[in-house]
Amino acid sequence: QVQLVESGGGSVEAGGSLRLSCAASTYLDHCMGWFRQAPGKERERVAAFKRDGRTLYTDSVKGRFTTSKDNAKNTLYLQMNNMKLEDTAMYYCAADTYCSGDYSNWGQGTQVTVSS
Repeated sequence: QVQLVESGGGSVEAGGSLRLSCAASTYLDHCMGWFRQAPGKERERVAAFKRDGRTLYTDSVKGRFTTSKDNAKNTLYLQMNNMKLEDTAMYYCAADTYCSGDYSNWGQGTQVTVSS
């Protein structure tokens, strides 16, 4: 199984930016995604690559977040701009190996905290 390791989390003021990275130990699966979970809330998919190569975003982050891949570096990125307090959460990258909607391979997560 490919090991996934997130990095780049930390504290940022509202309106600021962070870029998260997800490094894969061997190779990057095609259907990669970013998830987040805030205290007391359900985990939600924030951004992902679809089977056709297009990206999707949850409504709350559209226009602010961008996910990208650098396959040469086996790394997935999540660029987060104009961050809001509501973006505070633990962020995870995950791999849907068969592009079926089942994310079976997960990283350990990186904490993102947005302050006013």
